[in-house]
Amino acid sequence: MSVQDLGISVDTLWMLLAAMLVFFMQPGFALCEAGFTRSKNTANILFKNFVDFMIGSVLFWFVGFGFMFGSDGAGFIGMPNFGDLSFYTNAAGLPTEGFLMFETVFCATSATIVSGAMAERTNFLVYCIYSVLISAIIYPISGHWIWGGGWLADLGFHDFAGSAIVHSVGGVLALVGAICLGPRLGKYRNGKSTAIPGHNLMAAALGVFILWFGWFGF
Repeated sequence: MSVQDLGISVDTLWMLLAAMLVFFMQPGFALCEAGFTRSKNTANILFKNFVDFMIGSVLFWFVGFGFMFGSDGAGFIGMPNFGDLSFYTNAAGLPTEGFLMFETVFCATSATIVSGAMAERTNFLVYCIYSVLISAIIYPISGHWIWGGGWLADLGFHDFAGSAIVHSVGGVLALVGAICLGPRLGKYRNGKSTAIPGHNLMAAALGVFILWFGWFGF
C-alpha cells in the first residue's frame, strides 16, 4: 500500500468516525426532547426523531446530495442526482459513498433540531411534510451555497462546524415553526407564564450529554 493510499484510508476512517458521532446525536435529541416534555407525548417525539432520519437519509441520497454538490458547485442550486452518485468526485480521493454518509447525518441533524422547538403541539403528518422539505430542498440548497461551492463560497464565506449550514438553518426553521404554532396549551394562564415540567430529567440529562459528545463529530 502506498503512502497516498494509506492517507486516504486514514482520512476515510476519520470521516466515518465523525459521521458516527453526529449520528449518535439522534438518540441524544430524542432523549432530551422526550425528557423535557410530558410523558403523554413521548411516543410522538421519539417517532418523529426516527422518521427524521428515515426520511432524511433516503431523500438526501435521492435528490438532496445532487442539489448540494451538483453543477460543479455553481450558483444557487445544484442538479438533482436521482440516486446516482457517479457525478461526484471528491478532490481528496475519499469514497463518494462514505462522503454521502457523512453529509447525510448533518442533514438529519438539521431537520431534527426543529422537532424540539415544536414539541407537544405538532401534527405528526404535517411534521413529516416539514421534514421532507428540509431534507430534500431547504438544507441541500443552503448547503450548496457554502459547502457545495456556491455563491457564498465564492464570496469567501467560511462555515465552522456547521454553525451556518446546520445549526442556523435548523434554528431558523425551528423559530418559524414555533412562531406559527404558538406556545403549548396551558403555558400561559391569565397572562402569566406557567411551568410545564418535564417527566424524566434523567433521560433529558443523558440526552444533553450525548449531544455534547456527538457534537465533536462536527
